[in-house]
Amino acid sequence: MTTTETDTAGPARRGRRWIEHWEPENPEFWARTGRRVARRNLVFSILAEHIGFSIWSLWSVMVLFMGPKYGLSPADKFLLVSTPTLFGALARLPYTLAVTRFGGRNWTIISAALLLVPTGLAALVMHPGTSLSTFLVVAAVAGVGGGNFASSMTNINSFYPEHRKGWALGLNAGGGNLGVAVVQLAGLLVLGTAGATEPRVVLWIYLPLIVLATLGAALFMDNLAVARGDTGAMREVVRDRQTWVMSLLYLGTFGSFIGFGFAFGLVLQNQFGRTPLQAAALTFLGPLLGSLSRPLGGRLSDRIGGAKVTFATFALMALGTIAVIIASTMKSLPVFVAAFIALFVFSGIGNGSTYKMIPAIFRAKALAAIAGGAAEDTAFATARRLSGALIGIAGAVGALGGLFINLAFRASFANAHSGVPAFAGFLAFYAVCFVVTWAVYLRTSVAPVPQPVTVGV
Repeated sequence: MTTTETDTAGPARRGRRWIEHWEPENPEFWARTGRRVARRNLVFSILAEHIGFSIWSLWSVMVLFMGPKYGLSPADKFLLVSTPTLFGALARLPYTLAVTRFGGRNWTIISAALLLVPTGLAALVMHPGTSLSTFLVVAAVAGVGGGNFASSMTNINSFYPEHRKGWALGLNAGGGNLGVAVVQLAGLLVLGTAGATEPRVVLWIYLPLIVLATLGAALFMDNLAVARGDTGAMREVVRDRQTWVMSLLYLGTFGSFIGFGFAFGLVLQNQFGRTPLQAAALTFLGPLLGSLSRPLGGRLSDRIGGAKVTFATFALMALGTIAVIIASTMKSLPVFVAAFIALFVFSGIGNGSTYKMIPAIFRAKALAAIAGGAAEDTAFATARRLSGALIGIAGAVGALGGLFINLAFRASFANAHSGVPAFAGFLAFYAVCFVVTWAVYLRTSVAPVPQPVTVGV
């Protein structure tokens, strides 16, 4: 941060990387200072989160290098790719709190540097003869990459005004989600050039990128004092019914995205007999298009309402799942791949729309409080702190969907030698999310916030 920015944003009593005064809802402040500072923090937040997602999904690539010499069954591999999703989900709650404890910039530096640990450990153990238990422990450590998402989203949520949060959060999350596709592309490149015996090349690619992300956060990001020391928000928000409704919906959208991203290659190998190279040539497409569609979900939600977009998304995800089931029974690889990739796109749109709903819900509550006599500054500050806490909780619950999806595939292939039973379960869950979205956010008689505001949720 430059001296001019520090002066404009308020005296930096905590140090030159702390911004003491931040009013994103003030148009004059936003135009003069806020937009520039927020954009800079967004860019380097995306970089760190992107690398975090790549390391989180690293083992979905490493399993493609695990030929017969590794002695792992298909069930072992599904368990292996499930492990980082579980620990990544668990990491998201403390990572959310870490932003309020240490500051957004400071925690981004720490969390980015931590990615060196799972990457270095993977380089040590990635060879035939390593036990499954050792692989599981190292894969669990890769869960720290999943925690980066929660801290990044909580931090960026505080930088942007309400009417820009859908796009900003969608861009931040979409750029991070791209890490899944990029690491799979790196795996494809290595498989196609160095071959299946050189998995460490993927790791050598990422080690300097982790250092770059860490330095970028240190040099160009800022801490917001208004987000400091608010550990009570997490306790407060868990008592709100909206927390668990939104967590359920995000379980359906993001859980699908990350679960399918981790499992796609293994499903192609086990259901259609694809080689690792053939699978890798297709698997990156789903996470790539799903990541690119996430900002679109946020932008659409800014314009027509997050609840409406989420409602439509679950209908489309259900239709996509039906198409996948039909393609599986027909044993049609082209139809299966097309339908599976469509699921990624729809889940990406839903990721953007559900995260737009979170700050909109609390803004609606703030407006209701203001109408009841509450001070405007206090009401909006409360909305920001609670929406940031809910982003962390929903992110943690949503990430658990990746675990459930991979365990469902593991059981499905073990018992039926097909992914169809798992897809049938996913279809039923999407139907539940479809009904819940309508009942809680679109049915006027039970709308949780005043009608003029819910239209824009």
